[in-house]
Amino acid sequence: MKKSVHRRINITLPESTLAMLETVADKGGRSGIIDNAIKVYVKDLKRKALRQQLKEGALARAERDLAMADEWFDAENELWLK
Repeated sequence: MKKSVHRRINITLPESTLAMLETVADKGGRSGIIDNAIKVYVKDLKRKALRQQLKEGALARAERDLAMADEWFDAENELWLK
């Protein structure tokens, strides 16, 4: 199993955030909670950014896609009407 490298950093938190943290982790477990929270937060930010990119792409291509769908619909109807 690969051992992960840890680095010690100093951070400052508001008293209210620290109090909230201490309700779920003892002094020795705070780093793990903060590590997990950051991972979840960053994953959520990336998911939101991807969702926004997909939405913008879909909107940018909407007119073209609708025109293509109309063309295929017309072509399909021609085949059935023959």
